[in-house]
Amino acid sequence: MQILKKGYFFLSVLILSLLNLNAIGQSTKVRGKVVDSKTKQALPFVNIAYKGTTIGTTTDFDGNYFLETRTPGDSIYISFVGYKEKVFPVQKGNFQTLNVELDSETIDLKEIVVVPGENPAHVLLRKIIKHKKKNNPARFSSFQAETYTKMEMDLNNIKDDFKDRKIMRQFQFVFDYMDTSVITGKPYLPIFITESLSDYYYQDKPRVECEVIKASQMSGIQDNASLAQFTGQLHQNVNIYDNYIDLFDMGFVSPIADGGLRYYKYYLTDSAYRDGNWCYHLSFKPKRKQEPTFIGNFWVADSTFAIQNMQMRIAKDVNLNWVKDLVSNNEFQKLNDTTWFLKKSNLFVDFMLTEKDSTKQMGFFGRKTVSYKNVKVNVPLQEEIIKLDNNVIVNEDALIQPKVFWDNARPFKLSERESGIYAMVDSIQNVPLYKNIVDVVTTFITGYYVHGKFEYGPYYKLYSFNEIEGNRFMFGGRTSNAFSTKIMLNGHLAYGTKDEKLKYGLGFLYMIKKLPRETFGMQYKHDIHQLGKSPNAFTEGNILASLLKRNPNNKLTMLNQFETHYEKEWFQGFSNTLKFRYRDIKPTEFVPFLDRFGNSISRITTAELELRTRWTKNEKIVMGEFERVHLGGPVPIINLYLTMGMKDVLGSNYDYQKIDLSVEHTFELPPVGNLYFLASGGKLFGKVPYPLLHLHEGNETYAFDPYAFNMMNYYEFASDQYASLFVEHHFNGLILNRIPLFRKLKWRTVVSGKGLIGKLSNKNNGSLPNTETYMQFPQGLSDLSKPYFEASVGIENIFKFIRIDAMWRLTHLDDNPYQDFEDFGIRAMLQITF
Repeated sequence: MQILKKGYFFLSVLILSLLNLNAIGQSTKVRGKVVDSKTKQALPFVNIAYKGTTIGTTTDFDGNYFLETRTPGDSIYISFVGYKEKVFPVQKGNFQTLNVELDSETIDLKEIVVVPGENPAHVLLRKIIKHKKKNNPARFSSFQAETYTKMEMDLNNIKDDFKDRKIMRQFQFVFDYMDTSVITGKPYLPIFITESLSDYYYQDKPRVECEVIKASQMSGIQDNASLAQFTGQLHQNVNIYDNYIDLFDMGFVSPIADGGLRYYKYYLTDSAYRDGNWCYHLSFKPKRKQEPTFIGNFWVADSTFAIQNMQMRIAKDVNLNWVKDLVSNNEFQKLNDTTWFLKKSNLFVDFMLTEKDSTKQMGFFGRKTVSYKNVKVNVPLQEEIIKLDNNVIVNEDALIQPKVFWDNARPFKLSERESGIYAMVDSIQNVPLYKNIVDVVTTFITGYYVHGKFEYGPYYKLYSFNEIEGNRFMFGGRTSNAFSTKIMLNGHLAYGTKDEKLKYGLGFLYMIKKLPRETFGMQYKHDIHQLGKSPNAFTEGNILASLLKRNPNNKLTMLNQFETHYEKEWFQGFSNTLKFRYRDIKPTEFVPFLDRFGNSISRITTAELELRTRWTKNEKIVMGEFERVHLGGPVPIINLYLTMGMKDVLGSNYDYQKIDLSVEHTFELPPVGNLYFLASGGKLFGKVPYPLLHLHEGNETYAFDPYAFNMMNYYEFASDQYASLFVEHHFNGLILNRIPLFRKLKWRTVVSGKGLIGKLSNKNNGSLPNTETYMQFPQGLSDLSKPYFEASVGIENIFKFIRIDAMWRLTHLDDNPYQDFEDFGIRAMLQITF
């Protein structure tokens, strides 16, 4: 089920990739608001700093501020032109709210001279943009650094009435570890924490990007190299020098983008010496509502015009799901007189699952800190680094480093409470109630209920119905990780009340090596099968396929299939899979097999050898013990299939060869959204019956299938030579955000188009009379006499989960007495996106 796959991905991202985040821990935190003592109006750009340090900030456009540091002074100094200065003591190591009223100061101004000209903030911005190429850390041909990464997930906004509930009695010990966010003022409780220490390497030509994890530890998880590798891939930083910053699949306009003046208002608010450099302080805010922009401020060094420090907070009304707030801090270090490099980056995200009052609803914080030291730029990488076969390498002893190692490796010392978080989070997982909650969530997302050494499911296949089987009941499952992390067994039994036949399947997957991936497996099934379905379609026996059908579900065939495979990943992004497949396909009354003379054929038997080659680069993946979810990467994914039909092997009567090639990729095109395309083509050499031709992927449900032709039926078109293109553009609110009526709904527009051309040689065209084909086509199946096109316009993000498309079939509109098709239809799908 598509929603389950996407849900599994979403939870992975929410529990891990949401870890794209900031973790600072037990430090001194101060937040509050500064107003005029008489008018009570908020005062923007007020200077606030720890006395005797350069650690400080300014109030935002609403007068709010927050400060967090491990090295505070003993008091906070507050100053603003035209107001009396104030100093307040601070409580080190604690959180405090400090709201301030400033008293205006009487100043005699004899004369005010207004000099016409350009906004000085704009003059500075132009100089920053002019020097961007020289200051951008991405300009280096190579660099390497030691990085420390800390990530944390927290449950926030926990109220006293929640803690006092009966259900929480088993968890009372955890509330000793609660803290308060300086950014939002919400109390929070850590529920997941991880740290890693790595050596990071980058080279431009040839492109090399590699991370060697020297140490990694995670709360509640022991000896999980796969998770360590995945969290390592999340170290990538927000590069403020890019024109657009990709956060949660949305391209935000950088405050120093080349076209920043079109999106932001800028204000020059201060200048001062900072760490030996004369710097200017600029604040910025969006010009318009609901555009993917930030509000914040930055310090820029004079003469070099390099950014010294930047704090960005997403605008409150950005059309972004699940994210209530996001704050990014980037601090740069000076390597020499002209070279600046990132020193530390923090990312804080406040996730809310509902749109209700965020002060009353519980949510999650995701927090991440990355610090850099021992930075070396333009130093050639060692040959052994260039030859590494994975982007992320986990050293053998990375997961077993002792406490003394971590105490020396961290750039800061953990507080006593912070040190106890690991043990606290581990203890939560031993509470029975927590285990029950995890079981329910895991079952819903994966489809399987885990009990001991076995996983029962998937639950959405327990019952379904179709015209051939009638009511279908199925029981199945697979072994769990508790049984083995090297081999996974699976099987199922199914029974139809109408055909009164038993169906079954049995197989295994053996993990030879995890990184790089190397597997071997076998699978046998005796069950119904839908020929010509897309890889994303509802599988046979899925209850949703039964409920959402738009035509009678009777084009199923009986299949006996044995398949074995060997998969070898040579290096990350490049793999081969060799498969041997034996199929015995039997007809039904709805899908008959007739030879060219009209005689009945009892079965079609084939034996195939298939070699798949998959290539991409620098993609991110989430790995379980046996399965992996691909999260995409910066370059297209290429799949090449070479298939050979082997005559006289296991009774096969057909000798043929096939080649299929596909290329897919998503282009990020901020600010106009993102464009996805999938181009594919193939050719079959030889003479085969129609079930072995390319039966083009139809869809006979009301669910939108991105990999199928949604207005095409099953068994409508066949080819032995074809090419297709699918293009889909997501505008991410660009259009509807400008319409007041729709702005609050946060709906988003999407458009797509699909095209197909194909040819069918006479020897394989069973719809032509007097041709020496193996088999007649069933009624309604034909070749593509002309190209097939369909298009759609849709709205997504309805209630955050729903996408609805209006679809048009643009060609092949002539009446076909054997096909009940639509030239217009409505399709829907569930999808989880940010």
